[in-house]
Amino acid sequence: MTTNFFKQQNGTIAYDDMGDGPVVICVPSMGDLRQEYRFLSQQLAEAGYRAVRMDVRGHGETSTGWSDYSVAGVGADIVALIRHLNTGPAFIIGESMAAGAAIWAAAEVPECVKGLVLIGPFVRGEGMPLLQLLFRIMLARPWGPSMWLRYFKTLYPTHQPADFEEYCAALYANLKQPGRLEALQKTIDASKRASEERIPRVTAPALVLMGSKDPDFKSPEAEAKWVANALHGTNRLIDGAGHYPQTEMPEVTTPLILSFLQSLTERK
Repeated sequence: MTTNFFKQQNGTIAYDDMGDGPVVICVPSMGDLRQEYRFLSQQLAEAGYRAVRMDVRGHGETSTGWSDYSVAGVGADIVALIRHLNTGPAFIIGESMAAGAAIWAAAEVPECVKGLVLIGPFVRGEGMPLLQLLFRIMLARPWGPSMWLRYFKTLYPTHQPADFEEYCAALYANLKQPGRLEALQKTIDASKRASEERIPRVTAPALVLMGSKDPDFKSPEAEAKWVANALHGTNRLIDGAGHYPQTEMPEVTTPLILSFLQSLTERK
């Protein structure tokens, strides 16, 4: 698909879109590309939605050199994209840290958000200094892209899609570009406080999806329930999936997302 761009205050955001109908903004996790939604976006378009995928700050085709890589910064970009499209309020699907950005957007500009789908949500807590130091070592050049790919592959514990090696090659090439690893490290270091503090202010309906084998959480099920309860939403555990259930098990995850979106689309 053709890449589109729009300017923010300190950089340029890349996005693409397909389909017609209610807008669904798909926001990827840190260290990944907007193409992580390659299966879901196709299904959304076929179901009558306009799927808009964006690259977050410093990732994919979005520019590097931002002063802020926090959930607040990415949340502001989501709101700016919704306004740029000029189609009224949108649904937001946010993966991992992008789920925190989606919460920020829904709390700060509720008139722009119809509903939230939060996948493997990292929405609370401060950075851990020791872990951040380990990531700095891991992401140092020249071995950083290879080390990130080794970690990335652990996020698919049960099933890798047929195009996984091709996708990893594209991600590796992107991470080798100047500024990409540095942006990833700054995103890792960023606090989640801006999303956690805003959870009580979110009024948009929310669906929380979590893989039962997500290695990023000590207890994936408990975290999913906490986030869903705090948002007065619902949660579903995807049995056997890791951090990317929408890509690892689309046959299970996509119907849940479509059912949730349809229930809100039908509301008058």
